[in-house]
Amino acid sequence: MFNVAVACLVLTALLAYVNKRFIGLPTTIGVMAIALLLSVALLGLDAAGFTGLHEAEAALLAQIDFSGVLMQGMLSILLFAGALHIDLHELRRFRWQIGVLALGGTALSTVIIGWTLFQVAPWVGIALPLSYCLVFGALISPTDPIAVISIVKSAGAPKSLEVVIAGESLFNDGVGVVLFTLLFGTLAFQEQPTWSHAAVLLAREAGGGIAFGLLLGYVAYLLLKSIDSYQEEVLITLAAVLGGYWLAAWLHVSGPLAMVAAGLVVGGRGRAVAMSDTTREHVDMFWDLLDAILNAVLFVLLGLEATLMTHLPHYAAGAVAAILITLCARLISVALPAVAFRRSFALPRGALQILTWGGLRGGISVALVLSLPALPERNILLALTYAVVVFSILVQGMSIGAVTRRATRDRAGTDPKSG
Repeated sequence: MFNVAVACLVLTALLAYVNKRFIGLPTTIGVMAIALLLSVALLGLDAAGFTGLHEAEAALLAQIDFSGVLMQGMLSILLFAGALHIDLHELRRFRWQIGVLALGGTALSTVIIGWTLFQVAPWVGIALPLSYCLVFGALISPTDPIAVISIVKSAGAPKSLEVVIAGESLFNDGVGVVLFTLLFGTLAFQEQPTWSHAAVLLAREAGGGIAFGLLLGYVAYLLLKSIDSYQEEVLITLAAVLGGYWLAAWLHVSGPLAMVAAGLVVGGRGRAVAMSDTTREHVDMFWDLLDAILNAVLFVLLGLEATLMTHLPHYAAGAVAAILITLCARLISVALPAVAFRRSFALPRGALQILTWGGLRGGISVALVLSLPALPERNILLALTYAVVVFSILVQGMSIGAVTRRATRDRAGTDPKSG
């Protein structure tokens, strides 16, 4: 495993250098695009009879449990790092919007995507039962905080929208995982879910995860406050994340939501009260670097996974349909709450376009679909998921800045105070 980790880091460093030196895209987009092109090139060489490089790449990927690496390792660090720099005051200010979008929006999107895909699937040559369509809706509906936070920060969105998008993406993955677990359970055990079962699962996973994360963050805060030595304090934060995520899994509560809650406590009160200026600088630098490195590695792995998508061309029409359905579901799941609660949402004009186009999907969706058992439907869902993720990161991620600038320019043009 050590050799695999070294190979991934070396490859990521090379691709990051090529992107920074010659291309200039945001790191997450650039390294994924280059890795994707590399995978396609190796597939082409393999078809031409030069099989060595493709076989080496396939052998490397075969040693990586992508779902396990992300869900049980990288995710805890990335979520904590993302929450660490969220302005807690701003988050409280927009808690209503974030809560409605993370909970109601994700559930609504799951139903819309699942039902629509079930209706459209026969027209694009795909045979999927409604249950699998709903599973796809659950795993593709959450916006990925790893993708969103790293890209939206540089898109120039209004501060209020940046907080809402980042906050929603940090919390809705926990809701999506709960929905995925519930729906997948109906497939595995052939049981019809009940409202009481769903409520208990949501309370245990989501509520328990948040409560445990707040407790974990407070314990870390007390430890940080009791000493003033940045080496030990950095170590405390790292131990809280890795140990806390493991303990959350043992307690059967949501690890992702626990890390978000802990990150908000440590990043808010912990950074303000429990850390000296020197410690704060070193803690921020450590987590910024760790976040950047793991983000780059993750998106390189996503790009390299194209090698495993040999069945994707068979579902090309379904992939296009899945992309369009996912975008429409995102629009509806954002627009309905915004219209229904217009006064309390109080978001600036242009928010609908930015929230819709900024709802990026990423590694969490891929990790969830890879966790499905080896059934015929799995290949179909894997192809559809990968198509949506690649479109999301490359197309939406590369154009979110332009969409944001146009939306804010249109807003300024219609604002009676402008000009």
